[in-house]
Amino acid sequence: MHTIVALATAQGNSAIAIVRMSGEDAILIADKIFKGKKLGAQASHTIHFGKIMDGDDVVDEVVISLFKGPNSYNGEDTIEISCHGSPYIIKRVIETCTKAGAQLALPGEFTKRAFMNGKLDLSHAEAVADIIASENESQHKMALRQMRGGYSEKIKSLREELIDFAALMELELDFSEEDVEFADRKKFLDLVSQSLQVIEKLIQSFQLGNVIKKGIPIAIIGKPNVGKSTLLNCLLNEEKAIVSEIAGTTRDFIEDSLQINGITYRFIDTAGIRETDDILEARGIERSYEKIKLADIVLYLADIHKPYQEIVEEFKSFHFEAHQKVIIVLTKSDDEAGLCNAYDIEEAVSTLCKRITLEISAKHHRNIDKLLSLIEKQAQTHDRGFDYIVSNARHLQAFQQAYESLLQVQKGLLEKVSGEFISIDIRTALQALGTITGQISSEDVLSSVFSRFCIGK
Repeated sequence: MHTIVALATAQGNSAIAIVRMSGEDAILIADKIFKGKKLGAQASHTIHFGKIMDGDDVVDEVVISLFKGPNSYNGEDTIEISCHGSPYIIKRVIETCTKAGAQLALPGEFTKRAFMNGKLDLSHAEAVADIIASENESQHKMALRQMRGGYSEKIKSLREELIDFAALMELELDFSEEDVEFADRKKFLDLVSQSLQVIEKLIQSFQLGNVIKKGIPIAIIGKPNVGKSTLLNCLLNEEKAIVSEIAGTTRDFIEDSLQINGITYRFIDTAGIRETDDILEARGIERSYEKIKLADIVLYLADIHKPYQEIVEEFKSFHFEAHQKVIIVLTKSDDEAGLCNAYDIEEAVSTLCKRITLEISAKHHRNIDKLLSLIEKQAQTHDRGFDYIVSNARHLQAFQQAYESLLQVQKGLLEKVSGEFISIDIRTALQALGTITGQISSEDVLSSVFSRFCIGK
């Protein structure tokens, strides 16, 4: 397999950059361009100081880390060149490596080789990409747990037990004329039932995993000039949106994220909803309705100075689904007039709308912490007793397919269906579970997985 090279650290100016080279000729190529100790004669996992030479030109003074296969990240001989982080120097180092025989790496090619060489299974490899992309503590913990084994070990164990029974079922087919049973149907049924419970819980965990991975979308909606942009600015603690007393200032949605206790919340300030002849504003209002449908939580804002009957009537005109998580936020209780009857109005609106209601002052940051606590409670981001959390859509699809196939196996066993038909469903379930860890994979799946990695990983 050819030797590959790429920048392993981020692009841009930095004090230090690392250029990684891996493959059967990595050490040979490094010895051609490195003025220092002969790397081929050195022990693995050692560090060496010297110069990278392009002919007679000194490219840079560097430190080289040497990892000899199979005791390296991807099982191949690997060289990591720590050079100065100038984009010019990085370019020269990589060019010098390619002149000496290396080829530029494709996205994810280093980790793909780790998978191909048995250093990682496919779910572990995908977790590497998730760790690199993690933006908060929860994402990092979830990806790290998966990289360290996660549910892949559980899947391998389940799969091996199913394979044992499948083999016995297949053996029965070879002795069909003798009418013998090698597979204990009772034990097999128990195993299938246990497998269904495990897989069902993994499928259920995806909702939480997807929330942790992508963040929770929260739409801030309401009539024009009720304080949507003011609330967004208050939550983010910056002037993200233009605030004006002129109605219809926000004509499109504005989005930014906030991390609360390790979870990312994506707040979306939408255009004020009203009847309008302005084409641009109308399009913004259209998008507001789209964001309402996509949001996990809706903050419905209303001016507390309005009569509570009007607030209730306007809220009910939105026809929210009963299951949709909506918090009614009564805004602008900034002065004595707003505070005077705030509790009574809050209670009346909550009772009549049958929704959680809270009065706030974004201007004075009053009750903002209470609002964030309500959002956290509505989001329900605790682990809900899940031992493992699925966050990968490809894994979810495979689990769903395995679950449906095992339901058919269970049904077949209960109805005493011929072993031939049961074997077909077992094979389908095994195929689906195998695609998660890469025990069964196609080039299309591998290309899709590793194309999402950054170059150098």
